[in-house]
Amino acid sequence: MIRVIRVICEICGLKNSFAKDFKGMKVLRICIFLVIGMSIVLWRTDAISFDEAQWRKTVEGQSVEKLYAPHFADGKHFNPWLPQEQGRFRQFLKWRFSKKGDYTEEERAYRPKLILGLRERINNLAGKKDFIAWIGHGTFLMHLQGEYWLTDPIFSERALLPKRVTPPALTAYDLKELTDRVNVLISHNHYDHLDADSIRSLPGKSRFFVPHGLKEFVSSLHKGIVTELDWWEDIDLPGGTKLVCLPAQHWSRRIGQPVNSTLWASFMVITPKTSVYYGADSGYFVGYKEIGRRFPNITYALLPITAYHPRWFMHYAHINAPEALDAFRDLGAQYFIPTQWGTFRLGDNPPGYPVLDLRKAMRKRNVDPSRFLIMDLGQIIQRK
Repeated sequence: MIRVIRVICEICGLKNSFAKDFKGMKVLRICIFLVIGMSIVLWRTDAISFDEAQWRKTVEGQSVEKLYAPHFADGKHFNPWLPQEQGRFRQFLKWRFSKKGDYTEEERAYRPKLILGLRERINNLAGKKDFIAWIGHGTFLMHLQGEYWLTDPIFSERALLPKRVTPPALTAYDLKELTDRVNVLISHNHYDHLDADSIRSLPGKSRFFVPHGLKEFVSSLHKGIVTELDWWEDIDLPGGTKLVCLPAQHWSRRIGQPVNSTLWASFMVITPKTSVYYGADSGYFVGYKEIGRRFPNITYALLPITAYHPRWFMHYAHINAPEALDAFRDLGAQYFIPTQWGTFRLGDNPPGYPVLDLRKAMRKRNVDPSRFLIMDLGQIIQRK
Protein backbone atom coordinates (compact mmCIF):
# COMPACT_ATOMS: atom_id res chain seq x y z
CA MET A 1 0.00 0.00 0.00
CA ILE A 2 2.89 2.39 0.73
CA ARG A 3 4.14 1.88 -2.81
CA VAL A 4 0.64 2.60 -4.17
CA ILE A 5 0.41 5.86 -2.20
CA ARG A 6 3.84 6.97 -3.43
CA VAL A 7 2.88 6.35 -7.05
CA ILE A 8 -0.45 8.16 -6.56
CA CYS A 9 1.37 11.18 -5.15
CA GLU A 10 3.79 11.19 -8.10
CA ILE A 11 0.99 10.95 -10.67
CA CYS A 12 -0.97 13.75 -8.99
CA GLY A 13 2.06 16.01 -8.69
CA LEU A 14 2.13 16.22 -4.90
CA LYS A 15 5.44 17.28 -3.36
CA ASN A 16 4.76 15.50 -0.06
CA SER A 17 5.16 11.79 -0.71
CA PHE A 18 2.33 10.93 1.67
CA ALA A 19 0.12 14.00 1.07
CA LYS A 20 -1.27 14.60 4.55
CA ASP A 21 -4.30 16.44 3.22
CA PHE A 22 -5.22 13.93 0.49
CA LYS A 23 -8.50 12.79 2.12
CA GLY A 24 -10.35 15.93 1.12
CA MET A 25 -9.12 16.12 -2.46
CA LYS A 26 -11.51 14.80 -5.08
CA VAL A 27 -8.87 14.51 -7.79
CA LEU A 28 -6.64 12.45 -5.54
CA ARG A 29 -9.58 10.22 -4.59
CA ILE A 30 -10.10 9.47 -8.26
CA CYS A 31 -6.38 8.75 -8.65
CA ILE A 32 -6.51 6.39 -5.69
CA PHE A 33 -9.47 4.54 -7.15
CA LEU A 34 -7.91 4.22 -10.60
CA VAL A 35 -4.41 3.30 -9.51
CA ILE A 36 -5.49 0.75 -6.91
CA GLY A 37 -7.79 -0.79 -9.49
CA MET A 38 -4.99 -1.05 -12.02
CA SER A 39 -2.55 -2.28 -9.39
CA ILE A 40 -4.71 -5.38 -8.89
CA VAL A 41 -3.63 -6.39 -12.38
CA LEU A 42 -0.11 -4.97 -12.28
CA TRP A 43 0.91 -5.74 -8.70
CA ARG A 44 4.20 -7.64 -8.37
CA THR A 45 4.70 -7.79 -12.13
CA ASP A 46 7.80 -9.83 -12.87
CA ALA A 47 10.77 -8.23 -14.60
CA ILE A 48 10.16 -7.74 -18.32
CA SER A 49 12.78 -8.96 -20.76
CA PHE A 50 14.48 -6.57 -23.18
CA ASP A 51 16.26 -7.44 -26.42
CA GLU A 52 19.39 -5.25 -26.61
CA ALA A 53 20.36 -6.63 -30.03
CA GLN A 54 16.97 -5.77 -31.51
CA TRP A 55 17.08 -2.29 -29.97
CA ARG A 56 20.50 -1.66 -31.50
CA LYS A 57 19.23 -2.85 -34.87
CA THR A 58 16.36 -0.37 -34.56
CA VAL A 59 18.74 2.45 -33.65
CA GLU A 60 21.05 1.73 -36.55
CA GLY A 61 18.09 1.79 -38.93
CA GLN A 62 17.27 5.40 -38.10
CA SER A 63 17.40 7.94 -40.91
CA VAL A 64 19.93 10.78 -40.68
CA GLU A 65 17.77 12.85 -43.02
CA LYS A 66 14.91 12.76 -40.52
CA LEU A 67 17.06 14.61 -37.99
CA TYR A 68 16.25 17.66 -40.10
CA ALA A 69 12.57 16.86 -40.66
CA PRO A 70 9.65 18.83 -39.18
CA HIS A 71 9.10 17.76 -35.58
CA PHE A 72 5.99 19.63 -34.45
CA ALA A 73 2.39 18.86 -35.40
CA ASP A 74 -1.03 19.14 -33.76
CA GLY A 75 0.41 20.98 -30.78
CA LYS A 76 3.03 18.33 -30.00
CA HIS A 77 6.74 17.84 -30.64
CA PHE A 78 8.14 14.46 -31.61
CA ASN A 79 11.33 12.72 -32.73
CA PRO A 80 10.75 12.20 -36.48
CA TRP A 81 13.51 9.59 -36.89
CA LEU A 82 11.96 7.28 -34.28
CA PRO A 83 8.67 8.34 -32.64
CA GLN A 84 8.17 7.20 -29.09
CA GLU A 85 6.00 4.14 -28.58
CA GLN A 86 2.43 4.57 -27.33
CA GLY A 87 1.02 3.40 -24.01
CA ARG A 88 3.63 5.14 -21.85
CA PHE A 89 1.27 5.70 -18.91
CA ARG A 90 0.45 2.01 -18.66
CA GLN A 91 4.16 1.18 -18.97
CA PHE A 92 4.91 3.70 -16.23
CA LEU A 93 2.46 2.01 -13.88
CA LYS A 94 3.84 -1.41 -14.78
CA TRP A 95 7.35 -0.16 -13.98
CA ARG A 96 6.34 1.36 -10.65
CA PHE A 97 4.67 -1.84 -9.50
CA SER A 98 7.16 -4.28 -11.00
CA LYS A 99 9.83 -6.24 -9.20
CA LYS A 100 13.04 -4.21 -8.83
CA GLY A 101 16.52 -5.30 -9.79
CA ASP A 102 19.11 -6.45 -7.28
CA TYR A 103 22.19 -4.34 -6.56
CA THR A 104 25.23 -4.98 -4.38
CA GLU A 105 25.91 -2.99 -1.23
CA GLU A 106 28.69 -1.10 -3.04
CA GLU A 107 26.35 -0.24 -5.93
CA ARG A 108 23.70 1.02 -3.52
CA ALA A 109 26.10 3.04 -1.38
CA TYR A 110 28.47 4.55 -3.96
CA ARG A 111 28.42 8.36 -4.19
CA PRO A 112 30.64 11.05 -5.72
CA LYS A 113 32.89 12.84 -3.26
CA LEU A 114 32.15 16.47 -2.35
CA ILE A 115 35.03 18.93 -2.61
CA LEU A 116 34.21 21.93 -0.44
CA GLY A 117 34.89 25.62 -1.09
CA LEU A 118 34.04 25.76 -4.80
CA ARG A 119 33.21 29.48 -4.75
CA GLU A 120 36.51 30.35 -3.06
CA ARG A 121 38.49 28.15 -5.42
CA ILE A 122 36.86 29.77 -8.45
CA ASN A 123 37.67 33.21 -7.06
CA ASN A 124 41.28 32.16 -6.71
CA LEU A 125 41.64 31.12 -10.35
CA ALA A 126 44.04 33.57 -11.93
CA GLY A 127 42.26 35.68 -14.52
CA LYS A 128 39.20 33.39 -14.43
CA LYS A 129 40.65 30.94 -16.91
CA ASP A 130 38.31 28.63 -18.81
CA PHE A 131 37.00 25.83 -16.61
CA ILE A 132 34.15 23.38 -16.03
CA ALA A 133 32.89 22.74 -12.48
CA TRP A 134 30.32 20.12 -11.49
CA ILE A 135 27.63 21.35 -9.10
CA GLY A 136 25.51 18.19 -9.23
CA HIS A 137 23.21 16.16 -11.51
CA GLY A 138 23.09 17.99 -14.88
CA THR A 139 24.19 21.31 -13.38
CA PHE A 140 27.64 22.49 -14.47
CA LEU A 141 29.15 25.95 -14.12
CA MET A 142 31.49 26.75 -16.99
CA HIS A 143 33.70 29.76 -17.65
CA LEU A 144 34.32 30.04 -21.39
CA GLN A 145 35.78 32.97 -23.31
CA GLY A 146 35.18 35.34 -20.39
CA GLU A 147 31.53 34.31 -19.84
CA TYR A 148 29.84 32.13 -17.24
CA TRP A 149 27.56 29.33 -18.44
CA LEU A 150 25.20 27.25 -16.32
CA THR A 151 23.47 24.06 -17.49
CA ASP A 152 20.05 22.94 -16.23
CA PRO A 153 20.38 24.56 -12.78
CA ILE A 154 18.88 22.73 -9.82
CA PHE A 155 19.95 23.72 -6.32
CA SER A 156 16.75 22.51 -4.64
CA GLU A 157 16.47 19.58 -2.25
CA ARG A 158 13.94 17.82 -4.47
CA ALA A 159 13.18 17.39 -8.17
CA LEU A 160 9.42 17.58 -7.50
CA LEU A 161 9.42 14.29 -5.54
CA PRO A 162 12.88 12.61 -5.66
CA LYS A 163 15.16 13.90 -2.91
CA ARG A 164 18.85 14.69 -3.32
CA VAL A 165 21.27 12.15 -1.92
CA THR A 166 24.21 14.56 -2.28
CA PRO A 167 24.23 18.37 -1.80
CA PRO A 168 24.96 20.84 -4.59
CA ALA A 169 28.60 21.93 -4.62
CA LEU A 170 27.53 25.55 -5.14
CA THR A 171 24.45 27.40 -3.90
CA ALA A 172 22.48 30.09 -5.67
CA TYR A 173 23.88 32.58 -3.14
CA ASP A 174 27.44 31.48 -3.99
CA LEU A 175 26.72 32.00 -7.68
CA LYS A 176 25.47 35.53 -7.06
CA GLU A 177 28.65 36.24 -5.12
CA LEU A 178 30.68 35.11 -8.13
CA THR A 179 28.84 37.02 -10.85
CA ASP A 180 25.77 39.11 -11.59
CA ARG A 181 25.41 37.53 -15.03
CA VAL A 182 25.34 33.97 -16.33
CA ASN A 183 24.23 32.33 -19.57
CA VAL A 184 21.78 29.57 -18.69
CA LEU A 185 21.01 26.51 -20.85
CA ILE A 186 17.67 24.79 -20.21
CA SER A 187 17.39 21.50 -22.09
CA HIS A 188 13.76 20.54 -21.37
CA ASN A 189 10.94 20.91 -18.87
CA HIS A 190 11.40 17.87 -16.61
CA TYR A 191 11.75 18.84 -12.95
CA ASP A 192 15.34 17.67 -12.55
CA HIS A 193 16.34 19.99 -15.43
CA LEU A 194 14.01 22.94 -15.06
CA ASP A 195 13.62 23.78 -11.38
CA ALA A 196 11.44 26.85 -10.82
CA ASP A 197 12.98 27.90 -7.48
CA SER A 198 16.49 27.61 -8.88
CA ILE A 199 15.60 29.76 -11.90
CA ARG A 200 14.11 32.42 -9.64
CA SER A 201 17.29 32.51 -7.55
CA LEU A 202 19.74 33.19 -10.41
CA PRO A 203 21.61 36.50 -10.84
CA GLY A 204 19.46 39.34 -12.14
CA LYS A 205 21.34 39.86 -15.41
CA SER A 206 21.19 36.19 -16.41
CA ARG A 207 20.28 35.26 -19.97
CA PHE A 208 18.41 32.05 -20.80
CA PHE A 209 18.51 29.81 -23.87
CA VAL A 210 15.61 27.37 -24.07
CA PRO A 211 14.05 24.97 -26.60
CA HIS A 212 10.90 25.87 -28.51
CA GLY A 213 7.86 26.41 -26.31
CA LEU A 214 9.58 27.23 -23.00
CA LYS A 215 10.14 30.98 -23.34
CA GLU A 216 6.86 32.01 -21.74
CA PHE A 217 7.27 29.72 -18.75
CA VAL A 218 10.89 30.69 -18.03
CA SER A 219 10.02 34.36 -18.48
CA SER A 220 7.39 33.97 -15.76
CA LEU A 221 10.14 32.89 -13.35
CA HIS A 222 12.92 35.39 -14.12
CA LYS A 223 13.21 38.85 -15.67
CA GLY A 224 16.32 37.96 -17.68
CA ILE A 225 16.33 37.79 -21.47
CA VAL A 226 15.01 34.45 -22.75
CA THR A 227 15.94 33.26 -26.24
CA GLU A 228 13.98 30.36 -27.70
CA LEU A 229 15.74 28.04 -30.16
CA ASP A 230 14.75 25.14 -32.40
CA TRP A 231 16.98 22.23 -33.39
CA TRP A 232 19.92 23.22 -35.61
CA GLU A 233 19.42 26.92 -34.90
CA ASP A 234 22.50 28.84 -33.78
CA ILE A 235 23.22 32.24 -32.32
CA ASP A 236 26.42 34.29 -32.34
CA LEU A 237 27.49 35.73 -29.00
CA PRO A 238 30.25 38.14 -27.89
CA GLY A 239 33.89 37.07 -28.02
CA GLY A 240 33.46 34.84 -31.05
CA THR A 241 31.28 32.34 -29.17
CA LYS A 242 28.52 30.42 -30.97
CA LEU A 243 25.66 28.53 -29.34
CA VAL A 244 23.90 25.77 -31.30
CA CYS A 245 20.65 24.07 -30.31
CA LEU A 246 20.73 20.39 -31.31
CA PRO A 247 18.40 17.36 -31.32
CA ALA A 248 18.06 14.85 -28.52
CA GLN A 249 15.93 11.72 -28.27
CA HIS A 250 13.70 12.49 -25.35
CA TRP A 251 10.25 13.86 -24.43
CA SER A 252 8.66 16.49 -22.20
CA ARG A 253 5.97 16.82 -19.58
CA ARG A 254 5.25 19.05 -16.61
CA ILE A 255 2.21 19.80 -14.48
CA GLY A 256 0.30 22.43 -16.44
CA GLN A 257 2.16 21.56 -19.67
CA PRO A 258 0.75 18.69 -21.75
CA VAL A 259 2.99 15.88 -22.95
CA ASN A 260 5.49 17.05 -25.59
CA SER A 261 3.98 20.53 -25.84
CA THR A 262 7.51 21.95 -25.40
CA LEU A 263 10.68 20.81 -27.15
CA TRP A 264 13.74 19.06 -25.68
CA ALA A 265 17.30 19.65 -26.89
CA SER A 266 21.03 19.32 -26.43
CA PHE A 267 23.46 22.22 -26.93
CA MET A 268 26.90 23.00 -28.28
CA VAL A 269 28.89 25.98 -26.98
CA ILE A 270 31.71 26.80 -29.40
CA THR A 271 34.46 29.30 -28.57
CA PRO A 272 37.71 30.04 -30.45
CA LYS A 273 39.57 27.74 -28.02
CA THR A 274 37.06 25.22 -26.67
CA SER A 275 33.83 23.52 -27.68
CA VAL A 276 31.50 21.87 -25.17
CA TYR A 277 28.64 19.55 -26.06
CA TYR A 278 25.97 19.36 -23.36
CA GLY A 279 23.95 16.23 -24.11
CA ALA A 280 21.21 16.81 -21.49
CA ASP A 281 18.80 13.82 -21.53
CA SER A 282 18.66 11.46 -24.49
CA GLY A 283 18.40 7.91 -25.64
CA TYR A 284 21.01 6.59 -28.03
CA PHE A 285 20.26 7.74 -31.59
CA VAL A 286 21.76 8.49 -34.96
CA GLY A 287 22.05 12.15 -33.98
CA TYR A 288 25.32 11.61 -32.16
CA LYS A 289 27.09 10.60 -35.37
CA GLU A 290 25.59 13.52 -37.27
CA ILE A 291 26.53 16.02 -34.56
CA GLY A 292 30.06 14.65 -34.57
CA ARG A 293 30.19 15.03 -38.34
CA ARG A 294 28.79 18.57 -38.31
CA PHE A 295 30.98 19.73 -35.41
CA PRO A 296 34.43 18.11 -35.54
CA ASN A 297 37.01 18.61 -32.79
CA ILE A 298 34.60 18.77 -29.83
CA THR A 299 36.68 19.29 -26.69
CA TYR A 300 34.30 18.08 -23.99
CA ALA A 301 31.24 15.85 -24.33
CA LEU A 302 29.00 16.07 -21.28
CA LEU A 303 26.87 12.95 -21.63
CA PRO A 304 24.17 11.59 -19.30
CA ILE A 305 24.42 8.32 -17.43
CA THR A 306 21.27 8.38 -15.39
CA ALA A 307 18.03 6.42 -14.95
CA TYR A 308 18.46 3.58 -17.46
CA HIS A 309 17.07 0.68 -15.42
CA PRO A 310 14.79 -1.05 -16.16
CA ARG A 311 15.97 -1.11 -19.75
CA TRP A 312 12.60 -2.22 -21.16
CA PHE A 313 11.10 1.07 -19.92
CA MET A 314 14.03 3.52 -20.03
CA HIS A 315 15.87 2.57 -23.25
CA TYR A 316 14.15 5.11 -25.52
CA ALA A 317 14.90 8.23 -23.47
CA HIS A 318 18.09 7.36 -21.52
CA ILE A 319 21.39 5.91 -22.68
CA ASN A 320 23.06 3.25 -20.57
CA ALA A 321 26.82 3.02 -19.91
CA PRO A 322 27.79 1.08 -23.09
CA GLU A 323 25.64 3.41 -25.21
CA ALA A 324 27.32 6.41 -23.57
CA LEU A 325 30.65 5.05 -24.79
CA ASP A 326 29.15 4.65 -28.26
CA ALA A 327 27.83 8.22 -28.18
CA PHE A 328 31.26 9.51 -27.13
CA ARG A 329 32.84 7.61 -30.03
CA ASP A 330 30.22 8.93 -32.46
CA LEU A 331 30.78 12.53 -31.36
CA GLY A 332 34.55 12.22 -31.77
CA ALA A 333 35.11 14.38 -28.70
CA GLN A 334 38.44 14.65 -26.93
CA TYR A 335 37.10 14.17 -23.40
CA PHE A 336 34.02 12.52 -21.87
CA ILE A 337 32.41 13.97 -18.72
CA PRO A 338 29.52 11.90 -17.31
CA THR A 339 26.50 13.83 -16.06
CA GLN A 340 23.34 13.22 -13.99
CA TRP A 341 24.69 10.53 -11.70
CA GLY A 342 25.05 10.59 -7.93
CA THR A 343 22.33 13.14 -7.10
CA PHE A 344 18.81 11.74 -7.52
CA ARG A 345 17.39 8.24 -7.79
CA LEU A 346 15.16 8.56 -10.84
CA GLY A 347 15.10 4.95 -12.05
CA ASP A 348 15.62 1.55 -10.46
CA ASN A 349 19.40 1.87 -10.46
CA PRO A 350 20.95 3.56 -7.39
CA PRO A 351 22.30 7.10 -7.94
CA GLY A 352 25.99 6.15 -7.94
CA TYR A 353 25.63 2.89 -9.85
CA PRO A 354 26.05 4.35 -13.39
CA VAL A 355 29.69 5.35 -12.80
CA LEU A 356 30.57 1.86 -11.53
CA ASP A 357 28.81 0.49 -14.61
CA LEU A 358 30.66 2.96 -16.85
CA ARG A 359 34.03 1.94 -15.45
CA LYS A 360 33.16 -1.70 -16.03
CA ALA A 361 32.25 -0.94 -19.66
CA MET A 362 35.48 1.03 -20.09
CA ARG A 363 37.57 -1.90 -18.86
CA LYS A 364 35.70 -4.29 -21.12
CA ARG A 365 36.42 -2.14 -24.17
CA ASN A 366 39.96 -1.27 -23.10
CA VAL A 367 39.49 2.44 -23.77
CA ASP A 368 42.01 5.14 -22.89
CA PRO A 369 41.05 6.18 -19.31
CA SER A 370 42.78 9.57 -19.64
CA ARG A 371 39.94 10.71 -21.94
CA PHE A 372 37.28 10.04 -19.29
CA LEU A 373 36.94 12.78 -16.69
CA ILE A 374 34.72 11.34 -13.95
CA MET A 375 34.29 14.36 -11.74
CA ASP A 376 33.61 14.75 -8.04
CA LEU A 377 31.12 17.33 -6.84
CA GLY A 378 32.83 20.70 -6.69
CA GLN A 379 35.71 19.54 -8.89
CA ILE A 380 37.13 22.04 -11.36
CA ILE A 381 38.57 20.97 -14.72
CA GLN A 382 40.65 23.41 -16.74
CA ARG A 383 41.54 23.10 -20.40
CA LYS A 384 44.48 20.75 -20.85
